[in-house]
Parts: sequence; C-alpha cells; structure tokens
Amino acid sequence: MSFFDFRKRKSRPAAAALTYDPVKPEPPQVVAVGRGHIAEEIVRVAKENGIALHEDPGLAEALACLDVSEYIPRELYAVVAEILSYVFRVDAGAGHKGTTG
Repeated sequence: MSFFDFRKRKSRPAAAALTYDPVKPEPPQVVAVGRGHIAEEIVRVAKENGIALHEDPGLAEALACLDVSEYIPRELYAVVAEILSYVFRVDAGAGHKGTTG
C-alpha cells in the first residue's frame, strides 16, 4: 500500500493526465506526468485538445509520484471520483462525450 504525504511539495509545479473509461472495471490510469516545463506542456496539450483541467496541487503532487500507465492507488479514489463526476457533468452539459485528462 502506498502513502502520499501531501504536505511535502516539490518547488516545481507538477501536472498529471488521467484516462478513465467508466464502462471498464479498471480505475483511472496515469497517461502523462511531469514537473516544471513538462507539466506546462501537459497543460498546454490538454488545453489545445479541449481536455478538462482541474487544479489541485496536492493531488498533482500525489499523481506525480506515479509512473505513466500506472493505475491510481485506492487512497486517491475518492478525490479523483469527485473530479471525474464534475468533468462528466460539464461534458454532458456541453454535449461532449465524457472523457478526462
């Protein structure tokens, strides 16, 4: 079991991108993670592609500890579920298929 200490933050901002298919049984999966310039690039690419963004420094730090293609750990299920719920509602209101990043 992993434990994330949200109080410890790196000086460079972190970003992560997730993918999730609500039809499949797997939890959300990390598809991109980075700090500094790479984090800025993840955000830029998401914006260019109309992918929903959510700013949460603590969650970004926790996700930055994971490897690309890793599924999120159980400790993060609740917070990620809240974000996915919001994104699905926003996408549904905008007439888009519910995808997140």
